[in-house]
Amino acid sequence: MATERLDRTRVARTALRLLNEVGLEGLTLRAIARELDVKAPALYWHFKDKQALLDEMATEMLRRMAADTQERGPAADWREGLAAAMRGLRDHLLRYRDGAKVYSGTRFTDTSYAGPMEAHLRMLTEAGFTPAAAARAWFTAYSYTLGYVIEEQAMGPDPATGGEGYDLAARAERLAEYPLAATAGEEIFRGHDAGFEAGLAALVAGIGQVLR
Repeated sequence: MATERLDRTRVARTALRLLNEVGLEGLTLRAIARELDVKAPALYWHFKDKQALLDEMATEMLRRMAADTQERGPAADWREGLAAAMRGLRDHLLRYRDGAKVYSGTRFTDTSYAGPMEAHLRMLTEAGFTPAAAARAWFTAYSYTLGYVIEEQAMGPDPATGGEGYDLAARAERLAEYPLAATAGEEIFRGHDAGFEAGLAALVAGIGQVLR
């Protein structure tokens, strides 16, 4: 592998592959260099620190999402289009261990995001949103999805251990004096697909009432 040209994209793709094995905490420049069969200092020619690497990893994730978006084509209705975009975002984040944590708070390294974002905002403005309301609608749905997946991946099964995630029986026992809070655990920490859809439906309905 060392004979191949080392560039930012290749490093990011290797890091994403390694992420599924070691998680975000275990992902170090040294581990990535070992995977690439190079010395760690070689990576510093491309990334000054781990955050710079995360920025490139998030950008690579976005490029892959953008390719899927182009394949799906435009939606007939803004509600359908917004919900489909958020489902697509969640689906891609879940493809990587700690994917939502990697993706959040990063700065994209190119303008790969601009084309898909422009298309989604245009969909909303053509449906009657003002440009400002369209931006707010998009960012609200985006924030919901990103936050949901961060919690889902943090509290759900660990792909490395195959565990079942949050121990709800122990949680309920600790909260015995708070029955509503105790029983809420089943709704919050189980059935992530159904929970995401329920929240997304409420969100899209609220956007239609408040922002459109």
